[in-house]
Amino acid sequence: MPILRTIQIDEDTKLGVWKISEKEAFFRKKVAIEPEVHHPHKRLQHFAGRYLLQELFPDFPVNNIRVRESRKPYLPDDSFHFSISHCDDYAAAIVSRKAGVGIDIELAQPKIEKVSHKFLGPQELAFMDPGQPLLHKSVCWSAKEAVFKWYGEGKVDFREHMQLHPFRFMQTGIIVCDFLKPDKNARLYLHYLMDGNMCLAWVVE
Repeated sequence: MPILRTIQIDEDTKLGVWKISEKEAFFRKKVAIEPEVHHPHKRLQHFAGRYLLQELFPDFPVNNIRVRESRKPYLPDDSFHFSISHCDDYAAAIVSRKAGVGIDIELAQPKIEKVSHKFLGPQELAFMDPGQPLLHKSVCWSAKEAVFKWYGEGKVDFREHMQLHPFRFMQTGIIVCDFLKPDKNARLYLHYLMDGNMCLAWVVE
């Protein structure tokens, strides 16, 4: 299936979402890699995410991707900054020539609400929409996952190191997040959108 959605953030930065309906052979036309992934569906997600990078920027050197110990994929020459996310039959990617980025795609599921106390602090839980707590918490989870991928060094406490400012839940919006670690302090402005029960969140530094 073609790309479901693309967003041109600026001339150097673009994101896309792909609904996976193809077989692995389709993606291998452009992605000549052999991932260390054995589960068939996870392999398909892996290929789709990397294929999507070249759909966004045709000159993206997808076969040069390496993976850090923290599991963050990167290009050794930093010609592009990028982030990939998978969920169910969806792959999402964001690519920038100039800035660090992070993206996450999630489906709103009851398990997110059950573990929300592990990734949201008391001040964050206090501003959840009582009428739509699952969707609101799903957006928060997706936002923090996007920030985690932007940081890329691992060892992040989602409650302590990422603090979201209060925001009203809507179908699309902006979230302010303070990232607070000894080696990195930043105020980040994330964007998110809901499409049914699918949430997409992204950040550009």
